[in-house]
Amino acid sequence: MKKFIEKLQFITHDIQQHSHIEQAQIACSAGAKWIQYRCLTKNDDELLIDINAIAEICDDWGATLIVTDHVHLNGKADIQGFHIEDFDADFVKLREQLGEAITIGGSATTLQGLIRLAKEGADYAGFGPFYTTTTKPNNAPLLGVEGYQNAMAELKKLDINLPVLAVGGVTINDIDPLMNTGIFGIAVSAAINQAEDMRSAYLDFYDQIV
Repeated sequence: MKKFIEKLQFITHDIQQHSHIEQAQIACSAGAKWIQYRCLTKNDDELLIDINAIAEICDDWGATLIVTDHVHLNGKADIQGFHIEDFDADFVKLREQLGEAITIGGSATTLQGLIRLAKEGADYAGFGPFYTTTTKPNNAPLLGVEGYQNAMAELKKLDINLPVLAVGGVTINDIDPLMNTGIFGIAVSAAINQAEDMRSAYLDFYDQIV
């Protein structure tokens, strides 16, 4: 089943300036069609309070709601999909568990990771880190533009058609060089939700990508 995948994916984060709900509201009011709720600090009851509120916002604005991990909450709120950050997750089993209607995305830091996600049936991949990021720090080498160029060329050779999104420290000035590598889109958190004017920042990204 082919899924709708948005070229600009906005990821909420634990920040002082705005709650996750406020971030979703501002992004959706700016035209966001994809909200990834990423919160790893709350218990299930607290998560569901956020998710239900964000689901209503997404429904009002016609946006897709994706939840980072927390697949055990499937069916407990109006969630359209999950983004799995575990590099070793079994996506075949996840698909069996969640069903065909749910969108499932995964994270990768290497070409081999992208190939595995494609073979196991992930609907899209967040590929990074592009540059240094404090949102989701890890020890993986920074890819830079060349890393995306090489990966997309290899996927094309293998006839793998997986929507790949650059993630990790992407700024507005990086969009054109990244999109020219053949990637599908970009996932953004800090460059938007920590901007002085979050709504304007979202619109700037949207105009460049979409």
